[in-house]
Amino acid sequence: MSLIHRAGALGLAACCLCFSTAASAKLGGSVSSVAVDRGRIAVSMNSVAMGRYTRHELMRPNGGSVREFTNAAGVVFAVTWSGPGKPDLKTLLGSYFSTFQANSIATARQMHSLRRPPQVAQPDLQIQAGGHMGWFHGVAFIPSLAPVGFSPGDLAEQP
Repeated sequence: MSLIHRAGALGLAACCLCFSTAASAKLGGSVSSVAVDRGRIAVSMNSVAMGRYTRHELMRPNGGSVREFTNAAGVVFAVTWSGPGKPDLKTLLGSYFSTFQANSIATARQMHSLRRPPQVAQPDLQIQAGGHMGWFHGVAFIPSLAPVGFSPGDLAEQP
């Protein structure tokens, strides 16, 4: 491939990135985008007011679920997922995906002979992912966006 073709391909890729509008609910994003996720990854959605926050449960076509938790200001402060196949984590984690990816790579380098699930354990960002072939689960949480009195234990599977 010539230098001109490479430059053109890079330019096209840059334009696509700049003009892409992958609207979806994402960690730290607004509640209005939860409905967009419903159209992209879910066949049904159920929203339940839980006091100081709202839980939006999206059922994925493969039987899995994604739960997005929004505070009173309508900001997504936590996302959980479970089921067969991983959801699009780049979309769900939004701008936090790069931190998750970087920590996963660093952990893999440090623990090259051991398998550890990817995770981020920072004061204001906690992400844990795990699972096995056929079933995956995870949680992403931003403590500073959570309502007062919210506990990470509230993210556990609830009826």
